[in-house]
Amino acid sequence: MQKIISYPISVIYYLCFGLCLVVFHPIQWICLNVFGYQAHKKSVDYLNFFLLRCTNLVGTTYKVSNRELIPTGVPLIFVSNHQSMYDIVAMIWYFRRFHCKFVSKKELGSGIPSVSYNLRHGGSVLIDRKDPKQAIPVIKGLSEYIEKNNRSAVIFPEGTRSKTGVPKEFAQSGLKILCKYAPSAYVVPVSINNSWKMVKYGFFPVGLGNRLTFTVHKPLAVKDYDFAALMEITEKAVVEGVNEYK
Repeated sequence: MQKIISYPISVIYYLCFGLCLVVFHPIQWICLNVFGYQAHKKSVDYLNFFLLRCTNLVGTTYKVSNRELIPTGVPLIFVSNHQSMYDIVAMIWYFRRFHCKFVSKKELGSGIPSVSYNLRHGGSVLIDRKDPKQAIPVIKGLSEYIEKNNRSAVIFPEGTRSKTGVPKEFAQSGLKILCKYAPSAYVVPVSINNSWKMVKYGFFPVGLGNRLTFTVHKPLAVKDYDFAALMEITEKAVVEGVNEYK
């Protein structure tokens, strides 16, 4: 019954969502090319604010816990499970003070209004998942960027979205590079719940009435751990915070 009800609501939702992407594309261009990075960053923040408001049309609500744990004035590496594109929308807005930059697949770098432009010009990096060697210098560059500017990288070590909410095994390589070249960074584990339910029927229709939760766990200073221990603690914290896994 929920799926049937969702069809007409999803049409309205996607019209609003798509309109936001189209409207903010030229706004981003103007902000970046006329006013610079800070103005562009604000435009991206408010794009994602309006995208979140669009999700309210399908009954989506959000809860972000323990943001006060996140250190300021240092580089950050957010490490999270990945359930849908809504993970990214919410993190950009709710963690906006930390200037989140993403490790994304190269396919997202073209063809999507606003999203592709921000990925190409906003400080995020695009990798070819079929060519691991290409990813190494790209992620290294992101590490050096956050180290120099006290900004944050977001990485989803599962490599792809979980369609059921149950976390997949974490890959180590991307996080290892980030930690190696951003030695003053803190790794911040984040557990995401219920985002997958937004796309449980696929792209259309949208799942209705979901409460997405983002739980921040204790940050870990990269310099205080060898990488194997850091990886183990981080993965354990993220996975234990995912309700579907319990």
